[in-house]
Amino acid sequence: MAISRYLESRKNIAGSACGLAGLVLTFTGVAGPYWPVVVAGLYGAGALVAPPERPALPDFPDPSAQLDSLRADFDTLRTYLTDIELSVTAAARLRELTELLTALLDRGWGTQLLTHDPEGVHSLSRIVRRDLPEAVDSFVRTRWWTRMTPGTDSPELHLEQQLGLMKKDAQHLAAALRDTEARRQETHTRYLEDRGGQSGVST
Repeated sequence: MAISRYLESRKNIAGSACGLAGLVLTFTGVAGPYWPVVVAGLYGAGALVAPPERPALPDFPDPSAQLDSLRADFDTLRTYLTDIELSVTAAARLRELTELLTALLDRGWGTQLLTHDPEGVHSLSRIVRRDLPEAVDSFVRTRWWTRMTPGTDSPELHLEQQLGLMKKDAQHLAAALRDTEARRQETHTRYLEDRGGQSGVST
C-alpha cells in the first residue's frame, strides 16, 4: 500500500519527469558515460522540489445535513414531550418555545441563513439536544420526590423559569437572523442608490 501511494505521489511524478529529461540528455550524448548518475540526480532533484502531498480534509457533514439531523432529533423530542404532564403555565411556555423552535428549523428562509451561521446551529442544537430534555427530565424526577416530601419548592416554577430562559435564547437567535436579512436588504438599497448615482453621472 505504501509503495503504491508513493508511485502515485507528486514526488515520484516530478522525479520521474526529471529522470526522463536525464534519459533525453543521455540519448543526445550530453550526459556521456555518467548518464546513470545524471538520471538518478535529476530524479532526486525533482522529488525534492515537488510540493508535499496534501492530506485529505475530514469529511464533515455540511450545515444542511446538520440541520436535517437536528430536525429529526427535534421531532423525537416533541414526541417525548407529549407524554409529560405539566401545569397550565408550564404547558403554555413549552408550547411557545416549541413553536419558536419549529419556526427556526422550518425548511424555508431560515435554513438558508442558518447554513451560514454555525453558532446559530449550535445554539439550536444545545436547546433541542441538551437544555430542553434535561429541564423536562429534571422536572419529572423532582416532581416525584416532591410528592413524597410536600412543602418544598415547586418543580413547576423552576421548569417555567427554565423554559422562559430557553425561549429568550431562541428569540435572540431569531432576532440575529432578522438583522442579517435587514442588513442584506440595506446593502441592496445602497447598491441601487450607488448604481443610480453612477448612471446620473454617466448621462
